[in-house]
Amino acid sequence: MGHNVKSKKKTFHKSRLIWLGFFAVLMVFTSYVYIKVHRGEAKDIPVIGKFVSKIVKEDEKKLEIVDASSNARPYAVMINNHPQARQYHSGLQEAYLTYEIIVEGGMTRLMPIYKGVSVDRIGSVRSSRHYFLDYAMENDAVYVHWGWSPMAESDIKSFGINNINGLSYEGTYFYRDRSLPVSLEHTGFTDTERIQKGIKNLGYRNTTGKDLLLNYSIDEIDNSTREGARVANNIDIRYSNIIETSYTYDSENKVYKRIVNDVPHKDYVTGKQYTAKNIIVYQVRNHTLAGDDKGRQDIDNLGEGDGYYITNGYAVPIKWSKSSRSSQTKYYYLDGKEIVVNDGNTYIQIQPVGQKLIMS
Repeated sequence: MGHNVKSKKKTFHKSRLIWLGFFAVLMVFTSYVYIKVHRGEAKDIPVIGKFVSKIVKEDEKKLEIVDASSNARPYAVMINNHPQARQYHSGLQEAYLTYEIIVEGGMTRLMPIYKGVSVDRIGSVRSSRHYFLDYAMENDAVYVHWGWSPMAESDIKSFGINNINGLSYEGTYFYRDRSLPVSLEHTGFTDTERIQKGIKNLGYRNTTGKDLLLNYSIDEIDNSTREGARVANNIDIRYSNIIETSYTYDSENKVYKRIVNDVPHKDYVTGKQYTAKNIIVYQVRNHTLAGDDKGRQDIDNLGEGDGYYITNGYAVPIKWSKSSRSSQTKYYYLDGKEIVVNDGNTYIQIQPVGQKLIMS
C-alpha cells in the first residue's frame, strides 16, 4: 500500500515536470515564431503541424494592390485616350486606382493613380481638364500632366495643387517617343523615377496623411447575395457615339478584361490586356463650357447619386456622395454601410447621364 502511494507521487511529480517542460518549450517556440513573423522571416520557421502553419499564414496576410499603412504620397497622371494614342498606352495596369471621364469631342481621358510602385513607362501623357483635379485632390495626389485648359490652369493655381507639367519639364521629367508613327501630341511619356525626381526637386511634400479613398478586403468579397445584386459578366459603358468602354469577366482569374470600342485594351510594352478587379460606375451631368470654342466640358459631380459596384461577376447598387471638390467621394451600399472592395485595382467610370449602361 505504502509503495503504491510513493509510486503514484513519483508518477505525479514526473508528469508535472513533463508538463512544465512542455509549456516552457511552447513559450520559447511561440516567442521564436512571433519574432520571425514580425521580422518578415516567417518562411524560415520549420513547419510543425498545420496549426503553426495556419498561424503564420494568417499573420502574413496583407493587401497586394496597395500598402494601406504607407504614408507615401500618390501621384495622378493624365492619360490621352485618343485612338492614335490608345494603342501605345503604357503602365496603366500598375495603378491601384484609375478614373475615366468624358472630355471634349466625345472622347474620354484616363487618370491612373500610383502609390509605392515602380513603372518604367507611363503614357501617353496629355493635358489637364479642371474636373480631374477634384479626383487628384480627393487622393492628395501630385498631379502630372502635359499642358492644361485655361480653367485647369486657373484652378491649379487657385487651389495650390502640386503639379508637374510637361510644358515646362520636357526632357527632364517627361520625354517624347518620336519613334511612334503618330502626331507629336500623342508621344509624351514619363515614368515613376522621373516623377519622384520632380517631386523632390520642386520641393513638393512626398508624404500624405489622407486615408485611401476606398476600403479594401484581404479576404475575397462575394456580393452575390446583397440587396439588388445582379449578374454582371459583360458590361458596356457608353460615353458618347465614339467611345464605349466594356469589360468581360474572366471567371478563372476573377478579373474583368478591359475593351474599348470592341478592341481589347492592351499595354504597349507588355502586350497584355488590361484588367480590373473592381469597377465603380455612376452617371453625372455634363455640359459644354460657355464661350469655350473647343467644346471643353464641365461635369456636375458634387452632391449625391446612384451607381453600381461590380466585382467577381456581380453588380450591386450603391449610393455616392461628394460634398466639395477636394473632399473624398464616399460610396455606400443600400443599407448605408460604406462599400468594401476586393484586393485589386479599381476603375471608376464616371459616365455622362443618359448614356447606356448594359450589364448581363
